[in-house]
Amino acid sequence: MARGHCPVSDRGGSPPLRSAGQALTPVFMLTIDSASRWGRRASDKGATAPADPQRDRVLEGVIADEQIDVLFQPLIEPGTGRIVGAEALARSPISTGAQQLFARAGAAGLSERLSRFVQRKALRSAASWNGPLNNLGLSINILPADISRPGFDTWLLREIKAAGIDPERITGEITESALLVDQNAVVERLTRLRSAGIRIAVDDFGTGYASLAYLISLPLDAIKIDRGLVTDIVGGERDRIVVRALIHLARELDLDVVVEGVETTGQLALLAEWGCDLYQGFLGAGALTEEELKRFVAAANVEVA
Repeated sequence: MARGHCPVSDRGGSPPLRSAGQALTPVFMLTIDSASRWGRRASDKGATAPADPQRDRVLEGVIADEQIDVLFQPLIEPGTGRIVGAEALARSPISTGAQQLFARAGAAGLSERLSRFVQRKALRSAASWNGPLNNLGLSINILPADISRPGFDTWLLREIKAAGIDPERITGEITESALLVDQNAVVERLTRLRSAGIRIAVDDFGTGYASLAYLISLPLDAIKIDRGLVTDIVGGERDRIVVRALIHLARELDLDVVVEGVETTGQLALLAEWGCDLYQGFLGAGALTEEELKRFVAAANVEVA
């Protein structure tokens, strides 16, 4: 989902930032909280402070030896099947998936180190794409620890320049928990990234508790609706109402909508009808190697043509 590479609206400048209490009151609470992905939500009663990091020499060695693979899950237009981008996902022999890998890194105090390694590797890989992958958008995950760190925006822009990739091909996916430390500072960093051409998306929308007012107070281009909200949209009336309302709300706010975890043609048909811009999920493809992604995109382009 990169500017100039996505068929949906292209918003050149940052939207005016408003107070989180303006226009919307936090009565209707939804998720944007990535903390729940790897443990308790910050809002959970009785939540305890994180444990002190425990050194993980195996993971340290894996990162140092660059034994982390980056796979790519396609972002697909529901109506046409056209591939417009791919999300970078970390994989390692010592873990069953990215979630478990980053949970382990978090316990060892290695989250930022791992995250920056994956971001750098994904940027350099995408910069070299050609043929069917030429100009394909790239989505990278930005951890709360990343964007909360002073100077991260400068580091990321430097890495993008060093890789030789157009920043307008990049989407940075953040989560609401990134705002829990210093929202003003985080907004400033996001605004700088967005001014450089990088799109900003709220990831895992639907996994924790956060005010909808974040959608008008942050410099955003898109929301990614979490897979947990779409599992039962075919058979569940309430699920349909919620997801349809979220898509409508995003459209009214001039935000693009990506839906994760699409696994059936019934789900896809409803999402296309409601105006979803892009989807990810096993119905389209799982996480692919670069070579697999190239073949997948080439085949999809032939079908679209």
